[in-house]
Amino acid sequence: MDDLITREYETLSGISGPLLFVDRVRDAGFGEMVEIVLPDGETRRGQIIDLSTQHAVVQVLEDIAGLGISGSRLRLIEATATMDLSPDLLGRRFNGSGLPIDGLPAIIPDMRMEVTGRPLNPAVRDKPADFIQTGISSIDALNTLVRGQKLPIFSGAGLPAKELAAQILRQAKIADSVDGEGTLAVVFAAMGITFREASFYLEEFERGGVMAHTVAFMNLADDPAIERLLTPRYALTAAEYLAFTLGHHVLVILTDMTAYCQALRQVSTAREEVPGRRGYPGYMYSDLASLFERAGRIKDHPGSITQLPILSMPDDDITHPIPDLTGYITEGQIVLSRELHQKGISPPIDVLPSLSRLMKSGIGAQKTREDHRGLTDQLYAFYAQGRDLRRTAAIVGEEGLSESDKTVLKFAQGFEQQFVNQGDQNRTIDETLDLGWQSLRVFPKESLTRISPDLITRHYRNPE
Repeated sequence: MDDLITREYETLSGISGPLLFVDRVRDAGFGEMVEIVLPDGETRRGQIIDLSTQHAVVQVLEDIAGLGISGSRLRLIEATATMDLSPDLLGRRFNGSGLPIDGLPAIIPDMRMEVTGRPLNPAVRDKPADFIQTGISSIDALNTLVRGQKLPIFSGAGLPAKELAAQILRQAKIADSVDGEGTLAVVFAAMGITFREASFYLEEFERGGVMAHTVAFMNLADDPAIERLLTPRYALTAAEYLAFTLGHHVLVILTDMTAYCQALRQVSTAREEVPGRRGYPGYMYSDLASLFERAGRIKDHPGSITQLPILSMPDDDITHPIPDLTGYITEGQIVLSRELHQKGISPPIDVLPSLSRLMKSGIGAQKTREDHRGLTDQLYAFYAQGRDLRRTAAIVGEEGLSESDKTVLKFAQGFEQQFVNQGDQNRTIDETLDLGWQSLRVFPKESLTRISPDLITRHYRNPE
């Protein structure tokens, strides 16, 4: 790296949290990577995030313990943050800054890419399409995931988001993947999670047999918070290489985006920027978009990137800036319900506020089954009625309901216990849809107003 060194400065003037202020800096570039050399020769990595004619603000990307102004110097290396890439990425584990933590040697690169990514020309983007089977009925039937989509999971404190993500990682597959047998390559990025959560995910990778085609980036709760801003960028750079250079279909799990946004707020506060909603920076929307929009497909390229970001809603508030802005950028959301979780339903997916805006692209043209759309609409309609009737029954009692209302109420109960509740069971799309038809058997044929008569004749079975 010595051939890249251009200049060193001893004009450090101040430190504020993870930010280092340097005076009289010349010939530096925005986004340039630097080294902070301590008096004992130890180094810390950093990046220039603000620049004027003679001053620079450096974001320290590692632990700031022991970092001081006196005797320290700044070393500029003319390079932006890049990542070494090769097919050997699969099966490896890295920290949030892209350094190996699995005891294996560093990657010998076939190529290097900037971790900030390169914006895609909208003209070369291909529309997300093609069904991804997760094995989870609430998603496959009612909120279908498609290749190239970004579909976040909205969770809350204590809700089993990590168990749901692990189940999807074990079970997700597509029919025409270049990886064989419908297997997806997996890129996993953890931000601010505990050691126990990290161990859980690694054990799930091994248990599900997916570690060999998984790349993991781990930023733990006791790692530098500032590193969390780089973790998803390294992960998505690896995903872009696997998808658009090697032609894999890649599933990216980003957890927890709330920890990422809190790190973003911490840096914004240290820079003394004017805060936006609830103290988060006003540019958080565009920052999140720079991550989520790296999902998708490219015309005439076989690969794809599908994102499942996970975020914890503070106080279960879906109007909080983090889930609110995420919902604007992404194509729907999967919402976990505390009420269903307390009933012992697993996974506790609340299908009514959940949404997949690209579902039509995944189930159209017989990509699943011809009865999928109509069956989904009918299940939604009856379940929504059942949820409303529960509130009515809580006031007037079930005795005050008509027989038809009691039937709908019975359906809602059975739908949650038999269709939504499946535990670790891996259901094919045919099993899921057949189970949907089975749950409708409490109604006479005449009540199925959202399904065509032809499909009712072929799929509906009278109760025995």
